[in-house]
Amino acid sequence: MPEPFLLSDHPAAADLAADTTALLQRLIRNAAVNDGTVGSGDELTSVRTLQAFFGELLDLPEVDVEIIEPKPGRASIIARLHGSNPTARSLALLGHLDVVPADAAGWRHDPFAAEIADGHVWGRGAIDMLTLTSSFATVFRIALAHPELRPAGDLLFAALADEEAGGAWGAEWITKHRPELLTVDDALTEQGGVLLDRDSAHPGITLGVGEKGGAGRRLRITGIPGHGSVPWGSRNAAGIAAEIVLHLLREPAPPQILPHWVSLVHGLQLEADLEARLLDVDTLDAALPELGELAPLGHALTRMTVSPNIVRAGDKHNVIPGSATVDLDIRVLPGQTAADVEAFLTKALAPWADSVVVEGVGFQPGSTSPADSELTKRIAETFQRVYPGAVPAQVIGPGGSDGRFLRPNGTHVYGFGLFSRALGLAEFRRRLHGNNERVDLESIALTAGALADVVLRVD
Repeated sequence: MPEPFLLSDHPAAADLAADTTALLQRLIRNAAVNDGTVGSGDELTSVRTLQAFFGELLDLPEVDVEIIEPKPGRASIIARLHGSNPTARSLALLGHLDVVPADAAGWRHDPFAAEIADGHVWGRGAIDMLTLTSSFATVFRIALAHPELRPAGDLLFAALADEEAGGAWGAEWITKHRPELLTVDDALTEQGGVLLDRDSAHPGITLGVGEKGGAGRRLRITGIPGHGSVPWGSRNAAGIAAEIVLHLLREPAPPQILPHWVSLVHGLQLEADLEARLLDVDTLDAALPELGELAPLGHALTRMTVSPNIVRAGDKHNVIPGSATVDLDIRVLPGQTAADVEAFLTKALAPWADSVVVEGVGFQPGSTSPADSELTKRIAETFQRVYPGAVPAQVIGPGGSDGRFLRPNGTHVYGFGLFSRALGLAEFRRRLHGNNERVDLESIALTAGALADVVLRVD
């Protein structure tokens, strides 16, 4: 069994796991499904749940609370507990309330019933990221209720809307219009604390230090329309689009070796030869399949990825389409620029240069935070109390989180959590947005306990 947490003997910790589990179930049942439209999400329901969870503690004079609702129902709650030392570093617990859609036909349990079965809480959002949001809330409530446990600096609880669709009505809106609400020195958010090898005596364990950026683009393709009964020799825009899609999938961007990849590879504790090949740009791609289920993640963490995800062409079955579009999901590594995206696409699309125009100039850079801060040291100490000898492995998220809106303002943002040996990294990644998303009860207790250990005073 894990070693006890530093707060385990304090009465405040007695119901930590049970309270976190119960709140997680309530948030799952609220079904704050964000399908990308403005009218979806209805995070306000979960905001009301959290207000009831905190109760009169939000009325304390040292607490500032705001409900932000840029569009009807698209609500976030931000509560700041002012610390006793204005020079101490402030910390945000940065969660989100929305979840992606779920098709119940592919699930063993109702995705919004939050059933406890086989030692797990089942439901959409259990991994992404309502377990952590619930842990943030329970630990923040302890800080409100027990002044002797409060950290010296400000402690911020933020449960935001619209993360799953990019944050336009959540973190992005707040940082543009009310930036003071999310101004902090440090922040904890999703995706950390997962063992790389569940069977190792001294496993690597993930510590999120950053994330990739995004640069979505649309390819507009021009062909020559004609009658579908005479297709040979035509300039079918759908055919051109198909050629481009296959080329982009078969010829990915070249790899780069960055510090997060070196740390992750070391944390995997591989044989020396395989480790060396994974850390050499000339041999990395050939070695990736030897990572098994983690190979796709390794591919994403070592290059700009370009995924052609939406293809449209044609309006009538007997008309050769004269135009087509291909929407590209492009994710860039920290340090890569919009010019790098343009250079890659120019080279990749050269054979079709007379038929393709690239549309879109949006660019969100990748971002990282220092891996050797005082906060990361505390996190590592907590990890090692539960898993003695565990080696923190720095990782970046292949997708985005709300943390990307805070880092440009100087906030150090880290992916957090602490999961049991029952949940390895490959399975963790599968459950993100997948069928049968679930979290085991031990992981809920570990995450809430580890958070209390890191955040609350113990002296």
